[in-house]
Amino acid sequence: MLASAIDQLFSKAPETYEQPDFETFEEFKRALNSGAARAAEPDPSSPLGWKVNAWVKRGILIGFRMGRTVEMTDEGSRLQFFDKSTYPPKTIGLADSVRVVPGGSSIRDGVFLGKSVTCMPPMYINVGAYVDEGSMVDSHALVGSCAQIGKRCHLSAAAQIGGVLEPVGAIPVIIEDDVLVGGNCGVYEGTIVKTRAVLGAGVVLTRSTPVYDVVNGTVLRATADTPLVIPAGAVVVPGSRPIQTGPGKDWGLSLAAPVIVKYRDEKTDSSVQLEDLLR
Repeated sequence: MLASAIDQLFSKAPETYEQPDFETFEEFKRALNSGAARAAEPDPSSPLGWKVNAWVKRGILIGFRMGRTVEMTDEGSRLQFFDKSTYPPKTIGLADSVRVVPGGSSIRDGVFLGKSVTCMPPMYINVGAYVDEGSMVDSHALVGSCAQIGKRCHLSAAAQIGGVLEPVGAIPVIIEDDVLVGGNCGVYEGTIVKTRAVLGAGVVLTRSTPVYDVVNGTVLRATADTPLVIPAGAVVVPGSRPIQTGPGKDWGLSLAAPVIVKYRDEKTDSSVQLEDLLR
């Protein structure tokens, strides 16, 4: 079984690697590219709806340990590139039905891209990421290592989806199906954004960021054991809350406070729909 082979390989010292070990890693990378191996996957039995596959993260780390830094410059190019030999740019063909628009985008080997994914330049998708069918990764957007992006999502210009590679047991950032992530958003530290949510431009979500749900009168927070979870259909916009004590109060300072102002309705759906003609 590939998972057990990766776990055994993870415990080996790099100087003891042999040819079968490199072959195991290449098999693992093929599983990443095809989507057969995922850093996290849906799990209806879990309270969060997801489970982490720590062995997949171990496999990705093995690639960095195993690789040598080599030149990856295209012949005749004046721009030079140097990276790990185990993680060259991903090879994409016409049969993959993925649009990578010319102009400075990069997708590392070991990334799954579903059919009809569109990548607008310049953007970057790191190893271990999973981007499902029909999603768009817009200009200057980042999909970090092991991040999970669902179907028909739109990561708008300059959106940053953080990667969570270590610790290997930590849940990565998860963006579920039909989510709109607005321009200049940042989603970090294992945050889960549930299906059909909308993050307005400039929203930043982290483990230490409370989110104020004014619709239901509740405050959403991460705990020591669970990440921040944005509910399905929530529409989140940037907000602020005043500091109540000390010099911050005297100076009139406020802290960032994302606010759920509504839940999706027909008007929201029509305003955030990603046109099929763009795919």
